Amino acid sequence: MSKQIEFFFDVGSPASYLAWTQLPSLAERHDADVVWKPMLLGGVFQATGNSSPATVEAKGRYSQLDLQRFARRYGVPLNHNPHFPINTLTLMRGAAAYLGTPRFHDYLHAVFNAMWVEQRDMHQPDVIAEVLAADGFEPREVLSRCSDPVVKDRLKSLTTEAVNRGVFGAPTFFVGAEMFFGQDRLEWVERALG
Repeated sequence: MSKQIEFFFDVGSPASYLAWTQLPSLAERHDADVVWKPMLLGGVFQATGNSSPATVEAKGRYSQLDLQRFARRYGVPLNHNPHFPINTLTLMRGAAAYLGTPRFHDYLHAVFNAMWVEQRDMHQPDVIAEVLAADGFEPREVLSRCSDPVVKDRLKSLTTEAVNRGVFGAPTFFVGAEMFFGQDRLEWVERALG
């Protein structure tokens, strides 16, 4: 049985973005599969009483500095999005819609890059359409998928699963029954893979 890393994430989380940049190579080093679990972080916050570090001014400032430290360590770009926090309901429905399809990783690349490199306002439908079209998606098709009841239920189900398993923020990883919260715990995820 192959090793697995379950990855609960939301594209509106800069820490999820940083984890996403590192996870494929980490999994490859350990011959592990990544099980992608898009969830709605706002729904998780509501269910658990948690909130973004940005809601506490001092913590928000520190979090930005710390995320930049990790971006430098990982050798990846990270730009604070001036539109943060962004309601990611449509974006995460899109992730749920493409989950398990050949275009899933293309979708994540387009959205994560727009959010955390290009600093786009990904709450605006016209901006979302422009970003997706630039990456070869048909925006109307994406929006149609996002309004499909099956896709909406998939995202709700994954978010409920996250909460039921003890998730309170993003990103959260599971290796077997062991849970790790935060992109700064990737070292521990790697250790758990043996």
